Amino acid sequence: MVKNLHLAKCDSDCFSDPALYRKIVGRLLYLTNTRSDLSFAIQQLSQFMAAPTVNHYKAMTRVLRYIKGTPGQGLFYSTTSSIHIKGFSDSDWATCPDTRRSVSGFCMFLGDSLISWKSKKQTTVSRSSYESEYRALAIASCEVQWLTYLLADFQVAFKQPALLYCDNNSARYIAANAVFHERTKHIEIDCHVIRERLQNKLFVLLPISTHDQVADLLTKPLEPIPFGHLLGKLGVLNVYSPA
Repeated sequence: MVKNLHLAKCDSDCFSDPALYRKIVGRLLYLTNTRSDLSFAIQQLSQFMAAPTVNHYKAMTRVLRYIKGTPGQGLFYSTTSSIHIKGFSDSDWATCPDTRRSVSGFCMFLGDSLISWKSKKQTTVSRSSYESEYRALAIASCEVQWLTYLLADFQVAFKQPALLYCDNNSARYIAANAVFHERTKHIEIDCHVIRERLQNKLFVLLPISTHDQVADLLTKPLEPIPFGHLLGKLGVLNVYSPA
């Protein structure tokens, strides 16, 4: 998608064939099961199924052109990858023009192999960027917990604790701070969820630069160069590429 593009309900004239829009986007939703690079774009397009506009249709055709240009693109799974859960959590604050809700994104790796990812609009409005980041962190910690249970049920030996990366200093500070104050009253439940899992050594919360935050790909449109950089870190490869 075009960088800084924010689709809205009434951003242009109504599209003449909404049934076609719904049909194509409905089919594109299935691709997000194997194409992590499409998750954010399709999450955005799927919000306007009821009354798509011309701008929504143009954004959808751009996604179709991208898919047509990358038919051999997919996830690479190494045979020598370690059994260690690593997660990346990010959010884009107040990005929705209609509701001012934030978009959360996370991606989970087993060693170097991407096994789980999600791009989703948050259910409530966040009053600050650290609040939206912390909510995204709580969602990611639940995914780490679920993957841990799954590996244990399959009796797969894995390295503990998991690693969870977040590029927001305030969110990491709140997770480590045992004292609740006025800034965190409204997100107290999320605070308890994350802190309890930290104390149980389910995961270690680590900093990461925005440049290397791979979950950024799931929260906002990016320029081609950073998009390609993060795509490589996700383990998405094109089998038809000369490289």
